[in-house]
Amino acid sequence: MKFDYKEIHIGSIIQTRVVDTSIELERICKFMKSTKAQINEMYASKSLDTDILMRWSKLLEYDFFRIYSQHLILYAPPSKVDKTEEKKSMLPNFRKSIYTREVIDFIVELIETEEKTMPQIVKEYRIPKSTLHRWTKKYGKSE
Repeated sequence: MKFDYKEIHIGSIIQTRVVDTSIELERICKFMKSTKAQINEMYASKSLDTDILMRWSKLLEYDFFRIYSQHLILYAPPSKVDKTEEKKSMLPNFRKSIYTREVIDFIVELIETEEKTMPQIVKEYRIPKSTLHRWTKKYGKSE
């Protein structure tokens, strides 16, 4: 199954993880300090407050925030700030070019299933052609 990083419905993703981990609803309610109805509302929600998402991440031992990071890597437009004029910030600076194995597998699968061509991926996701060739060689299915 291919994960859709473009259209994220965090409630259904959390519900899938709950099923995978077989955690009892009573334990979830107690940890989340919520009723069964509220938990079901969360499952139906496309987005959740970050505090709630953090609690789910801790309970289910899964980094749900990473899903959004992968979305940014794949779909956020490139920065238009001139690097020489970049202002210093108190916030941490994250490099956008760090790809996780999930993203690499996602891209390689798009190529192997011929859902997208290499030029399409280069254009849509701004991944260098040489990087794509390296990924398909290293992570692609050997036939």
